[in-house]
Amino acid sequence: MAQTIYKPVSYSRIVFTELMFPNNANFENKIHGGVLIALMDKVALACATKHAGSYCVTASVDQVDFFRPVEVGDLVRLYASVNYVGNASMVVGLRGEAENIKTGSVKHITTSYFTMVAKDERGRPKQVPGLILETTTDIRRFMEAMIRKDFKLQSKVRYEQKVAELNIFESLEQLKRERCEIGFDID
Repeated sequence: MAQTIYKPVSYSRIVFTELMFPNNANFENKIHGGVLIALMDKVALACATKHAGSYCVTASVDQVDFFRPVEVGDLVRLYASVNYVGNASMVVGLRGEAENIKTGSVKHITTSYFTMVAKDERGRPKQVPGLILETTTDIRRFMEAMIRKDFKLQSKVRYEQKVAELNIFESLEQLKRERCEIGFDID
């Protein structure tokens, strides 16, 4: 029987820093959210790959909210750590900060969670090492990931039930409270 390998959270922790240039900005000199998400995905991949010891892919991204805009000239810092491991999957937590290099002020720009799946050389899911929780913060993050996983599953089941029960002709009255109009005759 194979022995389970464990790695500490600190082993795969990543800090990534990049200066934001005008080619990544909109007309108001704010960095496009898609640019930031692409950077976050790369950092999550690096963190997960280091923990797994093999190539990983992104399976899902839990809610990405941008709290404050990132300006051209800001130094973006992304912190990533493996917060939770399943069999072949890992939840990588990311915290993003932007530093104004002229003033030194730092602002929290995002927190998000990427679920990554380890792959073997044939592209099949591969078991990842267990996680050694080194601090009370590591324990809290692991437990929060367990809760998020449970809520995500409950939400998915509830959503699928609601969609299965949906009858658009019985629900048309609800549309009158929304910002839409029906552009054809319904018989």
